[in-house]
Amino acid sequence: MPANPLGVLLRNRRAGEQSLAWHRPELQADASITLTSPAFDHRTPIPERYRGRIRGTNVSPPLEWTVPPPGTEELVLIAEDPDAPTKRPAVHVLTVGIGPSLQSIPEGALVHPSPVRGLRHGRAALGRRGYAGPLPVRSHGPHSYVFQLYAVDTALEMPESFGLDDVIAAMRGHVIGRGRLDGTYEIS
Repeated sequence: MPANPLGVLLRNRRAGEQSLAWHRPELQADASITLTSPAFDHRTPIPERYRGRIRGTNVSPPLEWTVPPPGTEELVLIAEDPDAPTKRPAVHVLTVGIGPSLQSIPEGALVHPSPVRGLRHGRAALGRRGYAGPLPVRSHGPHSYVFQLYAVDTALEMPESFGLDDVIAAMRGHVIGRGRLDGTYEIS
């Protein structure tokens, strides 16, 4: 398949690693949580099964993590694409209400509404609630998808329809641990 001229044109335009929630000063804490997936290893390609779809099902990968630090009231999951050709990373999932006793989210459970009790999803890519899988511009090059899990020492009160800025504001001063898993995806 010939290269996509738009992807080639935008190849050097990316939000950048430094613009991830992970680097926000108000979200800094020890990386005391190990976040993994049985579907892919850290810094390896995300399988096609978990690719984004404009229409149809976006199947989220299974995620697992180690016990969060004592005092955790809630876990928050944010997945962002810092290689999106935009000013800010594209948000691919924004989930609050993950109970501290959970140590995993099964495949496909990041849908809206979630089959996992307590999970609430904010607005992600294209205004979607729940998981929006990788769907980079063809020929733009490889994209990183950064899954970030935050332990907070308070239950977050969020409005019915919330976005990343709302979650970051609510988490400010309450992050007591975090973990990260990076996957990659490319459409040549």
